[in-house]
Parts: sequence; structure tokens; C-alpha cells
Amino acid sequence: MKISEILKQGKPTISFEVYPPKSEELFPKHREATMKIAALHPDFMSVTYGANGGTRKFTFQMASDIQTEHHVTALAHITCVTTDRDGIHERLNDLRSKGIENVLALRGDIPEGYEFPIANGYQHANELAADIKAYGDFCVGAACYPEGHPEAPSKQKDMENLKLKQDAGCEFLTTQMFFDNSILYSFLYRIREIGITIPVLAGIMPITQKSQIEKAIKLSGTVFPARFLSIADKFGDNPKAMKQAGIAYATEQIIDLVANGVKGIHVYSMNKPDVAAKIKENLSEIL
Repeated sequence: MKISEILKQGKPTISFEVYPPKSEELFPKHREATMKIAALHPDFMSVTYGANGGTRKFTFQMASDIQTEHHVTALAHITCVTTDRDGIHERLNDLRSKGIENVLALRGDIPEGYEFPIANGYQHANELAADIKAYGDFCVGAACYPEGHPEAPSKQKDMENLKLKQDAGCEFLTTQMFFDNSILYSFLYRIREIGITIPVLAGIMPITQKSQIEKAIKLSGTVFPARFLSIADKFGDNPKAMKQAGIAYATEQIIDLVANGVKGIHVYSMNKPDVAAKIKENLSEIL
């Protein structure tokens, strides 16, 4: 089923993101965690993809298994930073053969010292999205940054670039993680003002370990509100307490979002079935 069709149903949705392993020997462990999360029957699941395509076969296999074994709609990420158009078309053929019809179009991080863009390649994610739409009958999504893309010269320019993704045929957006809901509400207001009308899925990251805070800041440049930092300061050295507090904080974020009309919730599960299960349980009557 296409994610655009799921979102058109008008009800709140919850989806989980998982990531594939970087090596063959780790695949069984990652697959086991993925299947446990799929068994929770979220509205759909996404599987990430290495910036240089190194996890391609694992991404596509995990997405296929999610659909085949648990009948959960899968969203496969694709990055284009190191792949030309012929390579992307080959990957789309592979996805089509596996029955996967949802793709998240991403540029990907440029490797250090890498010549970019490559010949017959793409410079921006909107170019990739347009090519995917032209190549086949895929539902295409894209990423967005409520706090601004780290490479954008301004938030206004970032929103203009985001509009290009919608114009290229993207049918939904998924936000980078954020921890202050007011940031998302402001972002939604601003993008609607410039004509971005497609659904926006709110990306929620349950922080269950203190070490994840530094990683989150490095990855997305996100701002942690004082309320959250107090929680981390109080419980960060107690793993069980931090896990419980992190799940509770993420749950409260989601409840507030749904209460304020946000219908799409996308949880960055970090391949933790117990965390995904607890959040879904906490929202059983809300979603």
C-alpha cells in the first residue's frame, strides 16, 4: 500500500524507523529486531540506507521482509550522493521486483574529500525525487528540518528548497528529530504560508541513554529544551531510570502533537523493540 493512501485516511498514524547492519554477520541480529517491531503492526515502517549505498542489499531485504512476513507497508530510503542515474534506476527496479512502492528520496551526506556532484548524477534530493516519480509508480517522500538544514544559508532558503521537493512530486515529508514541539508548530506554520501542503510526519527520537544526546546534537544540530536536559542530568547515570524517563518524554511529546492536530508520528526506534512496544502501548487509546 502506498503511504500517501494511508495518510489520506485522516486518522493519526504511527510509524517506526529501523536501520540495517553494515556487515553480513550483523544482519540476523538487525533483522530479528526489525521483525519484532514489525510485529507491533505500525501503520508503516521505514528502513534507512547508507549515504554511499553500502547497506543497499540489507535495506531492501529488510523492507521486503517487513511486508512479506508481517504485511506492514515498508518505506525504503535511497540516497544519491554517490550513485548516478543508471544506478538509481537499477535500485528502483530491485525495489519494484520486491513489491516495495514507497521511497524516501535523500541526497545523503557527502563523504569527506568526495567529488560532488558525480557525472550523470543528482545535486539535490528534489532532482532524485523527480526522477523516481518519472521512472515508475512510486510514492515518494522526503526529509525536512524544523530547525533548518545545517547546510542552508537561511531558514527561508531552506523552506524554498523544501518547496522544490513538493513540486518534484514528493507526497509527504518526514522531519528530523526535535525535542521541543513549539519548534515544529512554528515550522508547520511557516511552510504552509509558502504553499507546502503535503502531510508532514513528526520525527520523534526517544532518548533512552545519556550518550544519545551528544550524538543527536552532532547529527541534526537540534536544540534540547531545559526541561529535557534536567531529566538527563537527573537520570542520565541510572540506565533504567533514563530509559523510562526517555520513553515518557517521547510519549508526552506525541500526545501533545496529536492533541494539536499532528496526525503523522514517525518514531526513530534505533532498532529497540522494547522501546517501540512501550511507546505504542502508551498510545494505545490515543492513536
